[in-house]
Amino acid sequence: MYVFICSLCLNSLYGSSGFFPRFLMDLLSDTHFISYPFCFLQMYITATYVGHELNILTVMAYDRFVAICQPLHYHSKMTFRTVLLLLILAVMYPVCILGYFVYHVNSLPFCGNQLPRIVCTIWVITNLSCVGTTVISIASQIFSVISVFIPLFFVLYTYLRILLVCRRSSSEFRGKALQTSLPHIVTFGNYCISLFCDFSLSWYKMDEANTLVIVLSLEFLIIPPIINPLVYGLNLPQIRGVIFGFLRSEKMVSST
Repeated sequence: MYVFICSLCLNSLYGSSGFFPRFLMDLLSDTHFISYPFCFLQMYITATYVGHELNILTVMAYDRFVAICQPLHYHSKMTFRTVLLLLILAVMYPVCILGYFVYHVNSLPFCGNQLPRIVCTIWVITNLSCVGTTVISIASQIFSVISVFIPLFFVLYTYLRILLVCRRSSSEFRGKALQTSLPHIVTFGNYCISLFCDFSLSWYKMDEANTLVIVLSLEFLIIPPIINPLVYGLNLPQIRGVIFGFLRSEKMVSST
């Protein structure tokens, strides 16, 4: 489980590296320009970040399912080799598929250079093309739907099975199951809401958007990297004790 949590945190750093440096430069600058190579790099990093996050959270749901529903088989099923294979698949699938999309988008001729959004995305870049992009647009939308809904349905299925097992178990078992599963539920739910905001606002005319719409369209890049360490960190007694001890010491210093 801790390997997956570490992977989730590393992916948050990876996604933040593709957004925040350029975003902070734009805040400090009066002119907002981005180079052609860096725009495609940002597009690739943010897209693969989304795929990695969903896949890792899906693997974590399977880990919780085995740990709660099949505890006697956990160590035989979730071996180091299995965990490593799952992480490699979770990472390489978006890397390969999205690399293919970015390669084809890069080969398109472009007639414009004004981006209606703060972040470079595949949909935004293809709209600047001088030629028809129907095939790429349909393929990217199909890939997006598959990449979101398959993990979503799988996670819902695993937690339905966990819920059925908890109904037949003792209150102590239910408490332990809730304690280990709640951080993942919060993290996955928060990320799905963030992606829903991004997908819903992708059709919005960003040149007419207000500040709230712009912030919501960036939620999947801003909120999860902040929420994930807090959710999983506060769930660990050692980290929770250090944080609460620090807050108590700060309160005592301020009172004196």
